[in-house]
Amino acid sequence: MSDFATRRRIMVDTQVRPSDVTKFPIIDAMLSIPREVYVPSSKREAAYMDGEVALGGGRVLLEARSFAKLLDALTIDTDDLVLDVACGHGYSTAVLGHMAGAVVGLESDAEMAEIAQSNLSENSIDNAAVKDCGLADGAASEGPFDVIVINGGVEVVPDALLAQLKDGGRIGAIMMENALGRAMIGHKQDGKVSWRFAFNANAPILPDFQAATAFQL
Repeated sequence: MSDFATRRRIMVDTQVRPSDVTKFPIIDAMLSIPREVYVPSSKREAAYMDGEVALGGGRVLLEARSFAKLLDALTIDTDDLVLDVACGHGYSTAVLGHMAGAVVGLESDAEMAEIAQSNLSENSIDNAAVKDCGLADGAASEGPFDVIVINGGVEVVPDALLAQLKDGGRIGAIMMENALGRAMIGHKQDGKVSWRFAFNANAPILPDFQAATAFQL
């Protein structure tokens, strides 16, 4: 049987800490949440590898480094209400639930949403719930949110999501341009979101987050 607890510690010590992520809430959450539970059973042996983990349907669990650095740049507080977009099998929602006041996971794949909710319930993540709906639609009835995390690549961030961010709130996303990606953090003030560069990263572009293709003759 694999010693996942040891693998989890090695992941944090070799992938997270060396990436200048040292905030205790992030380290504690990533040491506490069993990543192997939140991937397909066939992928459990790969749960702690240095890279993305395929979840099926073209979706991935972000590499630990990118996810941790995104959380670090967002500075999540214990009383924050967080929207976790494209939560997959629930890993990101579980980690955020360990750090924040409450979390709403968003998943457009009905089967993944059901798996994620089951995983959270079975692992006693009681301050988080998963909604099965379009990723670009957000969860307006549950917001507004202090923090929005997008677990995947985007070319554009839908206005509907930005509208659900509180004034003074933060949003994190990996902006993709061709094969190049940059993690960006948006801060909302007076109803407008201003973006700043955080670090280089790559991720598959999520459905409904592609830029419109211009018509050409």
